[in-house]
Amino acid sequence: MEWRKLALSDYVTAVRGVPAVGRGLGQFLAFLNRAVGAPFNTMHLIGFSLGGHLVGNAGREIGGRAARITGLDPAGPLWNNNNDRLRASDGVYVEGIHTDGGTAGLGIGAACGNADFFPNGGKSQPGCVTGICDHNRSWELFAATVTYNHLVGQRCNNMNQVDSNSCTGSRLNMGNDIINKSGSGLYRVNTGRNHPY
Repeated sequence: MEWRKLALSDYVTAVRGVPAVGRGLGQFLAFLNRAVGAPFNTMHLIGFSLGGHLVGNAGREIGGRAARITGLDPAGPLWNNNNDRLRASDGVYVEGIHTDGGTAGLGIGAACGNADFFPNGGKSQPGCVTGICDHNRSWELFAATVTYNHLVGQRCNNMNQVDSNSCTGSRLNMGNDIINKSGSGLYRVNTGRNHPY
């Protein structure tokens, strides 16, 4: 979806615009469903940073019927207590991939979906020396999983286990393009420095 003019305006203006743009996208998806029979159970909405919250609002507009929503390091500043942020009820299965969620991070760093993945702890990424690199790594990792489906998370009981890399629960593949994916909980994924990670 092309919303560059608003997305690249000052950050506060862009944040304020996310709900309306998301509703507009949801209305367009509802139109496709009515006009040409595009089934909601084949829709996978993917958004990066502010776009992570935008696709959540789009999913909410169609009653949480999109088969899958993926938030790629959903934006953090001004979103922690924002009612318009991405949440698990926005789709049938909602996944968050968090790569820059530290105190000064660009990502939200908190669980927001059915399943939330925290690559390398979710704050900084191997091979990155800037926050923007950490933030962008979310879509780079996701893109690699669409091709290889190779990054597997270990379920954690809490964020302390995510931080200390001491998770011992069940395993779930992060990302990929499986439309009817399911799962829940917090997951730690350890990756490499370079593609395909």
